[in-house]
Amino acid sequence: MSAGTGIPVVSVVGKSDSGKTTLMERLIRALAQRGYRVGSVKHHVHDFDIDVPGKDSWRHAKAGAEVSLVSSPSKLGMTRSMDHEATLEELLAFASGVDILLTEGYRRAGDVRIEVSRRARSTELVCDTSELFALVTDNGELEVTDIPVFGLDDAEGLADLVERTFLNSTRDDRP
Repeated sequence: MSAGTGIPVVSVVGKSDSGKTTLMERLIRALAQRGYRVGSVKHHVHDFDIDVPGKDSWRHAKAGAEVSLVSSPSKLGMTRSMDHEATLEELLAFASGVDILLTEGYRRAGDVRIEVSRRARSTELVCDTSELFALVTDNGELEVTDIPVFGLDDAEGLADLVERTFLNSTRDDRP
């Protein structure tokens, strides 16, 4: 759980091209289909731009707006200038109303990590197994004890574990 918000934060980590985004998509879909409100955060180590150059919101930000919002009947988007990388706690403030926040790429932040390890990419883990909540892999030769191990295609099994551990009381607490 995250301090202060009560929203559980689960981070999917692993080497580049190991299948993190694919697992995130499958896990989000599995939890959403079960009726949970899922938030997600993708960590980028480099600068990025989600605004389309030339569009109004991009022009507002380039003109000096610290915060630029785009609102429609079905979506709300925000860009905000930052002088530091947002912590998970700061990001949780934007994720109000969700039952769980799944993050991709936060190797050292947060307490709950699921590592994805694809044999074709690497035979070594990026985290120590003592730091992991679960492992998703196609490599049966990895020596792990005391943590659940799932196949690359077993997002439903992983969703079962996440639901049992973090979400079973969430549905009952909804207004």
